[in-house]
Amino acid sequence: MANQVSQDVELAAVEGDARKLSEWLTTFQLVTVVLDPYTAESAWILETAGRFLTNFRGADCRVSLTVTADATDARKFLGPWADELLAFADPDRVLVRALGLERLPALVHIRQDLTVVGASEGWDPPAWEDIGRNLGKVMSWSHPELPQRGDPGPFEGTRAAG
Repeated sequence: MANQVSQDVELAAVEGDARKLSEWLTTFQLVTVVLDPYTAESAWILETAGRFLTNFRGADCRVSLTVTADATDARKFLGPWADELLAFADPDRVLVRALGLERLPALVHIRQDLTVVGASEGWDPPAWEDIGRNLGKVMSWSHPELPQRGDPGPFEGTRAAG
């Protein structure tokens, strides 16, 4: 997994134009859950990911869902979450490769200087909670306890290469 992300990586919002990652990070750190809409595993974790991210919606960070599909398929997969949270379409898996991710879903926290502060591949509740705890500390914010009732059991995820 990468410790630093190239500033040249571009991310396209489902509802907008592509921008360099450094532009998305101008003001706020980025916390994103990367999902593959063509796998059951990413569907299993969608509600948990949304709940995790909405916990930080008012904090000084940008929370998002990154979907490895074009904007149309990303929107279909996310359903109402596409309106609730910032959503990125990464059909060519540019961000996935730049981060060196091997398994999806993945939770990633990136600082404004493009340093990867925390990342967890697959659904590992204690690892996701650790990232949330650290983010909460950095943001002076509360963090969600994981897992919660209704969350799936831990799983390693699927190959990120697609």
